[in-house]
Amino acid sequence: MPKLQGRITAQNLGLVINLDDPYSVAVGKYYQLRRHISDAHVLRLHVPVKPRLSQGEFAELETRIRKQMPEAVQGLALAWRQPYAVECNGITSALAHGYQPKICEQTCAASEPSSYASYLGNQPFADKGVRPAMLIAARSEDSARQLIDRGVAADASLPSAFLAVNAWFLSTSDAARNARSVWFPPAGTLRPWMVDVKRVEADQLPAMQRALIVQTGLARVEGLDRIQWLPGALADHLTSFGGLLDAAPGEGQMSAIDWIESGATASYGTVSEPCNHWQKFPHPQLLMLSYIQGVTALEAYWHSVVWPAQGVFIGEPLAAPFAPTF
Repeated sequence: MPKLQGRITAQNLGLVINLDDPYSVAVGKYYQLRRHISDAHVLRLHVPVKPRLSQGEFAELETRIRKQMPEAVQGLALAWRQPYAVECNGITSALAHGYQPKICEQTCAASEPSSYASYLGNQPFADKGVRPAMLIAARSEDSARQLIDRGVAADASLPSAFLAVNAWFLSTSDAARNARSVWFPPAGTLRPWMVDVKRVEADQLPAMQRALIVQTGLARVEGLDRIQWLPGALADHLTSFGGLLDAAPGEGQMSAIDWIESGATASYGTVSEPCNHWQKFPHPQLLMLSYIQGVTALEAYWHSVVWPAQGVFIGEPLAAPFAPTF
């Protein structure tokens, strides 16, 4: 994989807070404090608090952000858990690349490729007019604060000279949802990052020590309580509706937010039926190889999804465990 140049930092991240959502106000305030986000990069506005925005409602939000966020802002943190979609599009993808109405006519079709996936720099808005975005989404304000704290704790925490960290890739018997297992990296240790790649075949998670990355394909993932998460951990599962962040725990397909509640720091899911195109989900090798180069969770996840229109990125955007300390 080509060398990535630098990363997005608190100095060029924008924070959007929804004044109509008490969760957003509280979490946004805490995030600005913990990450030292400049007041000039914080936009407070009114957004309908519901799972999906209409195209017109989104157009108002997009216009406000475009007009009022300073040009220096290269990425966005959205301090809410909903809205997470615009019609059939994920809201984070719609803000980055624009709303794609055509995919709603046939959600199993290919969507427009991301111009960010192959981008190597750390100034995507200046260079491409794209601001990768992530929702700081959790089920409660307390969970969101814990998520933010994990992201802050992750910074420059790796590699460890004494203990390896583990990237777990679980192949399952669910043939449709196991589609991207062909892209799982080979087992072994990545040096000098001290990342051990673990490949497992099972339909339930085994005990997972020092987990930095967990990826699998299942409608519901059992065994989340068996994971020993590291700060900055990334985790996701290939299934159709993992991006429905208002799904009740234990009902229907598992939501990506369950990874966050379990202790992961970032995740991804789709908000409308994508079929199992691997391009619509995080590519295992691109995700891992981006992250260990020192970029943020925001950037690593955005580098890994080729067709992101139907996806929503969630977590603490600035977590960067492999960030250089100098």
